[in-house]
Formats: sequence, C-alpha cells, structure tokens
Amino acid sequence: MKITEIAPDVFRISLFVPEMNLQFNHFLIKDEQPMLYHAGMKKMFPLLREALSRLINPAELRWIGFSHFEVDECGALNEWLEIAPNALPVCSEVGALVNMSDFSIRPAHAMAQGDTISTGKYQYRFMRTPHLPHGWDAGVLFEETNKTLFCSDILHQNGDLKALTDTDVLSLHRKSLLEFEQGPLMGYTPYTKRTGEIIQNLADLNPNTLATMHGSSFNGNCKQTLLDLDIVLQEVWEKEGMKTK
Repeated sequence: MKITEIAPDVFRISLFVPEMNLQFNHFLIKDEQPMLYHAGMKKMFPLLREALSRLINPAELRWIGFSHFEVDECGALNEWLEIAPNALPVCSEVGALVNMSDFSIRPAHAMAQGDTISTGKYQYRFMRTPHLPHGWDAGVLFEETNKTLFCSDILHQNGDLKALTDTDVLSLHRKSLLEFEQGPLMGYTPYTKRTGEIIQNLADLNPNTLATMHGSSFNGNCKQTLLDLDIVLQEVWEKEGMKTK
C-alpha cells in the first residue's frame, strides 16, 4: 500500500495488482467527520484497514462514499460499518434504493443531484452521472473549497503509475479503454446521448484535482481534460462501431 496526500487533507491509499496491471485507489478525507471514498474489495479490507490506521482510528469514520455498486467501490462496505459504529454509506438515491436497501447493514445517506454533506471544514456536492463511468446509480462527489472531484473510474488508467500528475492522462485513458474493448470488459464506459452533457456539468465545476479510482490523480488543466474526455469517448466508441444513437 502507498499513501500520498494528493490535495489538502485528501490521502490516496493505493494498492497495485500486477496480475491485473491495475491500481486500486481509495481516498481518506481527514476532517472532523472523516470520510473514506471507495470502500474497496473484501479481499483488500485487511490491508486497507491497516493503511487507514496509519492516518486515523478507523472507528472514527463517519462517511463511506462511492460512485456505483461494484466490488472495488463498496465490496467491503459492511466490514467498515462493523468497525465504525457511526459511519453511514453515501451514494445516489438510485443506489440507496436498488442496492443499499438490501446490501448494506446500515441505511445509506441517499443524495440527489446538488445535495451536499459536510465533513467539518469541507463540503461535498453530489453530482449524478448515470452510466458515466458506468451504472444507473453512478455519481461523484465534489469538494467545494479545494475543488477536488472524486471521479471514480472516469479517466481510468492501467499500470502502476505515480500518485499525482499534471501531465497528459487522456492518452493513457484512451489506451486503457481500447485494451478493454478487446476483451471481456468491452463496453467498460458506454457513450450515451447524455454523456456529453454530464461531462460538461463536471467541467463547469472547474476542479483543481481529479481523484481517480485507477491510475494517477490529476492536477493539471482539469476542466479542459474533462472536456477532451468527451471527444476521446466518442472516438473510442466510433472506432468500435458501437456508439449509441
């Protein structure tokens, strides 16, 4: 596990899995009400708990956030809830209704578009992103003071990469998408008639840091990178002849 502070009070806890050529990144927000963004897989829970213990007492967690229902996003959610008695899951209204109502041992804090939660010094705004990166229930959180966007699988990059970069991540993202299109993960990030609008809404936030689930987080020109992401996604889907009309 590697721990790196990528933005004020935001700690990236990263585990690289060589067999998958993939980093799994989890983010701890140190504040009055600490939040873990990405609960991680059950198999990774012991390692992640040990890493988190270097930063805070895990029992002090108040919020456990994630974008969508997937094992690396929330597989170990209940393990965290068992050791953090005051913690609540944070997810979209759709996620709370169709997934967490059965999966979670504690009711989720359901968020609608534009809803906010506070961790103390910091306030987080929820942005719905259905089917971006994937999943009906998908959404992201935006921290409004330092302007960090927790963007889940958006801008995913394969490989064992540096924690934070200000250089191009889109070329690596495009390469990763094309690699996935050749195998069982085809259609990893769909492109729908709403994708461009969703990306524009994220770009309009003008974030300073993009905290990514897989690969380097980014602190270059985030707005332009998000706008260019729309072009990359269209190109990938057109290349494969699968763009949704």
